[in-house]
Amino acid sequence: MKLTSSQQAEVLVHALPYIQKYYKKIIVVKYGGNAMINEELKRAVMGDIVLMSLIGIQVVLVHGGGPEITDMLARVGKKTEFIDGLRVTDEETAEIVQMVLAGKINKNLVNLIQNTGGKAIGLSGMDGHLIEAKVKDERLGLVGDITNINVEPILDVLDKGYIPVISTVGCDKEGRSYNINADIAASIIAGKLKAESFISMTDIKGILRDKDDPNSLISKIYVSDTPQLMSEGIISGGMIPKIQYCTEAIRMGVNRAFIIDGRVPHSILIETLTDEGIGTMFLRG
Repeated sequence: MKLTSSQQAEVLVHALPYIQKYYKKIIVVKYGGNAMINEELKRAVMGDIVLMSLIGIQVVLVHGGGPEITDMLARVGKKTEFIDGLRVTDEETAEIVQMVLAGKINKNLVNLIQNTGGKAIGLSGMDGHLIEAKVKDERLGLVGDITNINVEPILDVLDKGYIPVISTVGCDKEGRSYNINADIAASIIAGKLKAESFISMTDIKGILRDKDDPNSLISKIYVSDTPQLMSEGIISGGMIPKIQYCTEAIRMGVNRAFIIDGRVPHSILIETLTDEGIGTMFLRG
C-alpha cells in the first residue's frame, strides 16, 4: 500500500517526539538471529541503523555469528561441542572464531552500512582492550568471562560520527583471545555506556504470557516482576538468560531494554520511533 504525501508527513510528525527523545542518546543493538542470516532482512536492519544515525541517534551495533562459526568449523572438519549453551573453544576454534567474527562478519556489516549511506568502523573486543576477559570455565576452554569493558574506543568512534560495529572477541592482558557470548557482551557494553536503550534482536515476538498464543505478548515488564514471571513459567528455557542480560543492563544504568522480533522488517524503527512498539520492554522498578 502506497502512502499519500499527507500520510507520509503524518508518519514523520508522529515520529518527531521519539526523534527528539533519542537525539544524541546512545542505543546499543544486539544483532543476531534470523535477521543476520536472511540477506533481505540484513539490508533492512542496516538501513534502519543508518536512518537512526542520520537523525542524530548514536547507535552501537554488537553482533554475534554463531551459525557462521559452526559452518566454518564444519568446513575444516572440526566438531562443535556445547556445554550449557556455550561453545567449547580450544585454541584452533578461538582462531576460527576471531577470523569469522572480527574478519568476515564484522567487515561485511561495516561495508553494508557504508553502501547504505552510513559511516561505520569495525571494532573487535581486542581493539584497545575493549573487552577484557578471563577463562570462564576450564571445561569450556577459551570461553571468556568479561572482567572489564573499556568504552573509550566506542566513544571515540561515536564522537567522530561513525557507527561502531563490535565483534565480541575478547582478550586478556597476556594477549590471548576469548570467545565471548554476544548477548552478555552487548548488555554490559550498554550498561557501561549508560545507554538510553538496549535492544536485543531475537527470533521471537517478545515475552508471551501464553507461549502457544502469539497474541498474548507482554509489552511491558518491570525488572522487579521478572522473578515472579520465571516462577510462573512465563519466562523459561532459552529466554531466561536473555531476560537476565536485559535486567542486568538496566541495573547498570540503561533506561530501558527491549526484546524484539528481528524477523519483522524495520522492527527497530517500529520499537523506537512509534507509539505501538513491537516487542517486550523492560523498565526499572
